[in-house]
Amino acid sequence: MAEITFDAFLAVDIRAGRITRAEDFPEARKPALKLWIDFGPEIGERKSSAQITKHYTPEGLIGTQVMAVVNFPPRQIGPVRSEVLVLGLADENGDIVLIRPDTDVPPGERMQ
Repeated sequence: MAEITFDAFLAVDIRAGRITRAEDFPEARKPALKLWIDFGPEIGERKSSAQITKHYTPEGLIGTQVMAVVNFPPRQIGPVRSEVLVLGLADENGDIVLIRPDTDVPPGERMQ
């Protein structure tokens, strides 16, 4: 495991956002969803793509809060420009489970 400094950790901007829209992403190489996430007035709405189809449906994600890195450079994934990295963990089968606050927090709240 590589060690990093505390200052390096603080440079990663992890925020809470609320999914406002979600769609299937059939053009992706691996099954994925396209997400639109509201991070509040400071950051606004950002798009992302996530390989979370085993545990989530587009309809079931609307209104869900997620955690995401908001200061990585955008990445082109097929026809989608992914602007944030939504965070998750692999379950026992390797399928991704979203990291989410267990209590509602304001959109854009930074991880402390």
